[in-house]
Amino acid sequence: MELNKLSEIMRKAGVVGAGGAGFPSYAKLNAAADTIILNCAECEPLLKLHRQVLAKYAKEIMETLEEIADTLDAGRVIIAVKPAYEEAVNAVKAHLGEFKKITIGELPEIYPAGDEVVTIYETTGRVVNPGALPITVGCIVYNVETILNVYRAWKEDKPVTHKYITIAGEVKNPCTLKAPLGITYKELIKIAGGVTRDDVTLIAGGPMTGRVCSENDVVTKTSNAVLVMPHNAYIVQKRTAPVGIITKRAAAACCQCRMCTDLCSRNLLGHPIEPHKIMRAVASGTAADTSAFLASFSCSSCGLCEMYACGQGLSPRTIISEVKGSLRSQGVMPPKGIEADPVNSTREFRLVPMSRLIARLGLAKYDTPSPLIDEDVPCKSAEIKLSQSIGAPSVACVSVGDTVSAGDVVGSYAAEKLGVAVHAPFTGKIKKVTDTSVVIEKL
Repeated sequence: MELNKLSEIMRKAGVVGAGGAGFPSYAKLNAAADTIILNCAECEPLLKLHRQVLAKYAKEIMETLEEIADTLDAGRVIIAVKPAYEEAVNAVKAHLGEFKKITIGELPEIYPAGDEVVTIYETTGRVVNPGALPITVGCIVYNVETILNVYRAWKEDKPVTHKYITIAGEVKNPCTLKAPLGITYKELIKIAGGVTRDDVTLIAGGPMTGRVCSENDVVTKTSNAVLVMPHNAYIVQKRTAPVGIITKRAAAACCQCRMCTDLCSRNLLGHPIEPHKIMRAVASGTAADTSAFLASFSCSSCGLCEMYACGQGLSPRTIISEVKGSLRSQGVMPPKGIEADPVNSTREFRLVPMSRLIARLGLAKYDTPSPLIDEDVPCKSAEIKLSQSIGAPSVACVSVGDTVSAGDVVGSYAAEKLGVAVHAPFTGKIKKVTDTSVVIEKL
């Protein structure tokens, strides 16, 4: 297939990264790539969807990966997966003989194995420099569900209208659902049997990087999980503490033990981020160490520093995020051209086992099977967000009163901007149109 054709298929179908920030997938295509990596790390605790999707659709995903590799003339495809995901691994092995470029790359059972930079290092030995893209080391990384969406666009002419999402925590029947874009979290929790207690907080995403959300928030192309957690859960307390209190606690208690830096996943790969120095600068109330603040741009926000490493329960990641936000608001851009230092010689001894992380977070009771229910979730109404990815938001191309069919475009993109289309998940009538969303009522 020609590169331009594959790019157009992805863009028209609205394919974006389904496992992270939602980078438009067509924009990753680059003939300079020699390696395509499928990321099935299932980086966050409690999430199950990526391994489940790979186990069920291994052949379709592998066929798509090889087509992408052939289109770009890339020499190899690596399916990065943890050996513990036996069903997914066995499904891939059953078809390996059919694809000459595909191999399995085993990932360690650590957090954050699914971080793009970490995944590349674990499978190829290559280190992406701070602030650089994977293509600078000849790699393109795609998430499992992203590639399944490419398959459906390529082979079945189907755009992205649904999202696999794990519902876990204090629900009666933890599960992974095939949810239409725009459905509320409240409806998904109801399908999962409802909550098992009254005092709960919802977290959209994983326990390490997710955010506190409302039951009225809706599913987008980057939604991966809804965790229903008790108000007093450790991961909830960390997210709801006021930033002012967090900063004062850092000033009062940080003893510069360096554990946040010693376990930092990016620092171990030679990136300049040193959380303890940022904590020192913030705690002392001085901005003299400008290098520490500029290094905050190298933070991946994996959360290990504040959720696992700090023995005093401080929150380096939150403070670093505040620093980055402040720098950006003042027009400070990330430093360019920085070369990574050599990989830390003690890295293998500082990796955080997933089992230890789950125990530290108090999540062991919730680490239960969440079976995949691969059927369209019923939905009466959906609010389709016009911005569901990095780049320019889509622009509504429908009006109130219009009737749309499943798969119809409701938000278009400008050809000259980084963006993709958004589509109706079912046949219905347009009830509301704003600058940020389109509401469809099912017929």
